[in-house]
Amino acid sequence: MTFSIGVVGLGQFGSQFAHLFKLHPGVSAVYAVDELPERAGKAVEALGLDGTMADFDELLASDVDAVAIFTQRWTHGPLVVRALRAGKHVYSAVPMAVTEEEIANIIEAVRETKLVYQMGETSYYNPATVYAREQQAAGKFGRIFYTEGDYVHDMDLGFYEAYQYSGGENWKETASYPPMLYPTHAIGGVLGAVPGHAVSVSCIGVKDERGDGVFDKDVSMFNNDFSNATALFEMNDGGVMRTNEMRRVGYPSHIRESRFRYFGTEASFEQLATTTLWQDKQGVLDVSEQLETKPSMSLDDPSLADVAPELRDAFISGLAPVHDAARLPAEFHGAPNGHEGSHQFLVDDFVTAVNEGSLPPVNAWVAARYTLPGVIAHESALRGGERLAIRDLGDAPEAL
Repeated sequence: MTFSIGVVGLGQFGSQFAHLFKLHPGVSAVYAVDELPERAGKAVEALGLDGTMADFDELLASDVDAVAIFTQRWTHGPLVVRALRAGKHVYSAVPMAVTEEEIANIIEAVRETKLVYQMGETSYYNPATVYAREQQAAGKFGRIFYTEGDYVHDMDLGFYEAYQYSGGENWKETASYPPMLYPTHAIGGVLGAVPGHAVSVSCIGVKDERGDGVFDKDVSMFNNDFSNATALFEMNDGGVMRTNEMRRVGYPSHIRESRFRYFGTEASFEQLATTTLWQDKQGVLDVSEQLETKPSMSLDDPSLADVAPELRDAFISGLAPVHDAARLPAEFHGAPNGHEGSHQFLVDDFVTAVNEGSLPPVNAWVAARYTLPGVIAHESALRGGERLAIRDLGDAPEAL
């Protein structure tokens, strides 16, 4: 079986995924939709896509089977619901949504329409998460009682250029996006390996002091002046998860922007910028080579011309030894594969789920557990760290 898909938002990120959807043998046709028609046309020409559509409304009215949403991060929730209600399967970039109501609406729409929804959380296939998931399944950690997931990405390392590219002349209004409303790269890497969910949180936000108009409440469309935030979550099994979202930090985020730590009663696993260690009561094992990705393309590839040099590593990282490369279609061999080898797996997950009528790994219920804790954490930070309960929207059903 095959299906057609419309990719909405052909910017730096969306065009990479449009390329992979076009290569996948389970996809029959790929169409481009962008607020800038010339950008959509450029993608069609460069990637050999099957045409453009004028806007999201035209896409929803068409007979295209699915949509992939790569629009601004605060717009996803309502667009996803509209697409599901229009009878389209949906792949959405992160985050799932930015409010509890939007998240619940997506789950309700998936439940009622029986259509596939997948959030494209890259950390699910981060090599560290894959490795930890395997060790957890084998019982090697014992009981995991404490975890850390950090998304450590300094604004100076490519984010200014990225927001200028997507936001135009008013880019500072959106560059102030609250860090905890983009929590899935940190939380997803923990929960992608450790079963469970957060039930409460206390979060502290750090107010920005750069003074350049970014993270300035008087400029921000989000009324936000937090550039960094730290959250402590209580888990449903009595364990603890700590998350950092940092946008002002002296750290080489172009080398590794997400990093994870898992502590169990029998063993632990820790990442630094360039080193990864497996540890138990007998000693320490450096497993960095198993998690090291091999570049899928050159940093100077023409397709990356619009990507800031500091961000290009995230677009070229290929597979690591810990990845199951054998499950991917042969057409992906030698194709672009970014964010530590995750892109190809995420596309294959979605295509497989649509063609088989199954639930993808990062389905709506899983996505809610990756996203909603950050939404509540941001609210906690606004209340000075008040501990707040996190609603759980339940386990995914066994089938659509």
